[in-house]
Amino acid sequence: MGSPKHTEVSVARQSPQRPDADEPELDDATAEPDTATASAVTARALWDDVRIDPVEIALPAGTGYTLRAYRPAGELTPTDVAERDADDPFLARRQVVETDDEDDDESVVILDEEVAQEFAESDEDERAGRTSDGDASTRDDQADEDDEKADDEEVPVFLSHRGRLLLFKSPESLVTFVRSGAPTDMSQLDSWNELSERLEPADVAPLDEDVYELDLVVENLRGGHDTWDSTLLIEAGEVARDLAYALRLPAVLDMLSAGSSLDDLDEALRATVDGGIGGFLGRRRLKKIGAQTASLGWRTIVGKISAVVDWRD
Repeated sequence: MGSPKHTEVSVARQSPQRPDADEPELDDATAEPDTATASAVTARALWDDVRIDPVEIALPAGTGYTLRAYRPAGELTPTDVAERDADDPFLARRQVVETDDEDDDESVVILDEEVAQEFAESDEDERAGRTSDGDASTRDDQADEDDEKADDEEVPVFLSHRGRLLLFKSPESLVTFVRSGAPTDMSQLDSWNELSERLEPADVAPLDEDVYELDLVVENLRGGHDTWDSTLLIEAGEVARDLAYALRLPAVLDMLSAGSSLDDLDEALRATVDGGIGGFLGRRRLKKIGAQTASLGWRTIVGKISAVVDWRD
């Protein structure tokens, strides 16, 4: 083959055409402002003021927008999942079984009232003997301290209602909902009314760190250790934990809890990102994690989250 031609290079090096005399040349001082940048700055100011962020989540059924905020646990009322769980026949069946078991455990046959009274007094004396007043006071103080810490800890809350995550397929539909005054778990936030008044579709532009691709997680894990995307998987774990807490999904929290296989995966991935000797050890740990086990676990998590999504057009 002959040597390649350099037509593109020669064209690129041509002198730019002079502007027409009738068209004034704009210098830096008179140039048009970057409207896109200005709009982004304005949108960020809104989210900073209300301490809420737009979030984009991709699931196997599609991609949608929602909102997320973090507040002290003591300031939030958890979402009501009674209606959602009642619609789940498997969960309802488990609850019936658990209730029956509790009833069986609490069933007591009293043959003689005097004997029953004697057992009650004996049990009370035994408990009193095991526990001194000082020990009881110490435990009470520790419990109060733990409760205060739990109330001060910031926890996630999403644009949800009755245990279901509201996902909107367009910024316009999300804004329409927020302005409608429809019930949502976020309406308890002190900045909700301000957001309702100021929010515009152009403001719904999530930052890169608030975009989550849960639809890609299982496929990525199936590809094997060499193809695992650390950023994708770490971010998926973060949003899955937030959703599990906010939507009250204990099964998902358990699967991602400290010491679980998926938590080990998360820690190993973070170590590889940090680099150094920790990164080397992290890569060794990843080799010991089964790709099939990880993909099956995440398939379950994505399925449970998808099951509590309320898609809105």
